[in-house]
Amino acid sequence: MTDHITYHQTFEAIGTHWSVSLLDHRLQSDHDLVMGRVIDRIARFDADYSRFRSDSLISAIGKQAGSYQLPQDAQPMFDLYHQLYDITDGAMTPLIGDLLADAGYDASYTLKPGRLRQVPTWQDSLEYDFPALKTYQPVTLDLGAIGKGYLIDLVSEIIESHNIGRYVVDAGGDIRQRGLHDSYDRIGLEDPADPGQAVGIASIGDRSLCGSSGNRRSWGDGTATDGGGMHHIMDPHHRRPVRRIAGLWTVADDTMTADAMSTALFFVEPETLRQHFEFEYLILYDGNTTSSGRPVSRSEHFPAELFTA
Repeated sequence: MTDHITYHQTFEAIGTHWSVSLLDHRLQSDHDLVMGRVIDRIARFDADYSRFRSDSLISAIGKQAGSYQLPQDAQPMFDLYHQLYDITDGAMTPLIGDLLADAGYDASYTLKPGRLRQVPTWQDSLEYDFPALKTYQPVTLDLGAIGKGYLIDLVSEIIESHNIGRYVVDAGGDIRQRGLHDSYDRIGLEDPADPGQAVGIASIGDRSLCGSSGNRRSWGDGTATDGGGMHHIMDPHHRRPVRRIAGLWTVADDTMTADAMSTALFFVEPETLRQHFEFEYLILYDGNTTSSGRPVSRSEHFPAELFTA
């Protein structure tokens, strides 16, 4: 007879490493069923929204202007992008895809920057009224600043639909957890200056944690217009990487919000975003390490203990 066990599985998907832990005692076959649905859901999401796949909806939109019908699950992402586009004065935009590709973060991962084209505005290139999307020119959308967090939430909905109340979903360091009140609920915050070290420990409870820093996806040396290397958080107005922040983390009730805030904070101040969203944050500004005095900004209830010298 098969033992009732907790379940842990790791795999690669959407260009990152996933770790899913189902912390309830069930038959192995029950957990296999849940994970089969999880992996299928991730594959369907990737087939629709990846700009790295030639057969995706996003690739079709990038090849030809026209009228498109968005999938049913697209609305939360597109609505949030539209809201943040307005709040950040166009700095956080899904229209960043061609600029990222020009900078070398393209479908082939060439990591060889070329001529950086101007990023089109939402008003000039898109007409959005869910589920309809009309484009006036071919545009390469990049949904990465929200999409992974949203997908973690979709995966978690599947897990919870099977009445599993204790779990951890970790996709490349973006984490959603539920039902943990023990040693599992201790998350190291990676030092942007030294990935082998932590700047603190977070305990997030039944919430989500997302982080962002230029060192996660960076390439080149002196290739950007400001003389530095490239990374994936690009300022669309100036067509160069954002430098002022070394790394940051956000905590929110859902992972899509936490993921979105972890990018939006590179462009606008926390007080602006907190007029619209509920989240906690920790920001390490560029220049130093925390142990030697890096400027730190954090919300009052960000749930972490920082290490000091």
